[in-house]
Amino acid sequence: MALVAFVVNQTLLRDPRQFVERCRAAAENRGLAPWFGPADAAQDSLALARCAVAAGASLVFAAGGDGTVRACAEALAGSGVPMAIVPLGTANLTARALGVPARPDRAIEAGFGGRDRAIDLGHLTRVEGAGGTWFAAMAGIGLDAAVVAAAGAQLKQRFGWAAYAAAGMRKLTTPSHEFTVRLDDDEPLRRRARSVVVANAGLLPGGFTLLPGASLDDGLLDVGILAPSGAWDWIRLAGRLLARDRRQDRALQRLQARRVQVSADGVLPRQVDGEIVPPGRALSVSVCPRALVVRLPG
Repeated sequence: MALVAFVVNQTLLRDPRQFVERCRAAAENRGLAPWFGPADAAQDSLALARCAVAAGASLVFAAGGDGTVRACAEALAGSGVPMAIVPLGTANLTARALGVPARPDRAIEAGFGGRDRAIDLGHLTRVEGAGGTWFAAMAGIGLDAAVVAAAGAQLKQRFGWAAYAAAGMRKLTTPSHEFTVRLDDDEPLRRRARSVVVANAGLLPGGFTLLPGASLDDGLLDVGILAPSGAWDWIRLAGRLLARDRRQDRALQRLQARRVQVSADGVLPRQVDGEIVPPGRALSVSVCPRALVVRLPG
């Protein structure tokens, strides 16, 4: 009997037992043997997804937020084993980019009945204090990471994606920094900015689209350099992101590359798929084309 695995971040569920039974029934109704890995953190998800592959799973469900999805993606990269997503988090950026239904029951059905697609992953080759790591949606240094840190788990559980908006309002006065950005082998760009984001998917929490040209399978990373200078710049920028406006100016510059090296003039907050990593001065990112097979809604 074929094995299907469920890596479940149980901290995001009000009733983990009910969710597990729903997954078990969905698998057994299709003649599949369910395997469960209950996780309390992204590190647990990484180890559990690797165990699932070693046990012979033909499909792995990542049930959780972006951190759970990122960890499972890292474990499955290059394996050929498809990953399905059941979005349980606040932002669910990767799930949204893939068109996965927001309701868990519908996401489970989509995972079993969908089609496979190979997508790119980003690989951070240098994160001081954290080693290399993979990401599915985006990594960033500066203001974006400060907002993720300020949102916090308790605020997200209470207010959902609005926690990011509240945290962002508190962080709008965060000072800008000098960044050096090198794309592939081009000459370095030097910009004074609030944040630099390197992305595989262009969505932000709350319906904003930071990088409308980003595609999960184009073999490219999309880079956003955010440099609004005052309240009016922030207002204009928010309107453009909601409208998916592709225009660029000094407040937001968009670029593309296969390799991206970012360095800052000081130690700054950093995030990877909504998970805070140790602060540092740099991000060094490369794209790994079609490294992960994902299960899309049919």
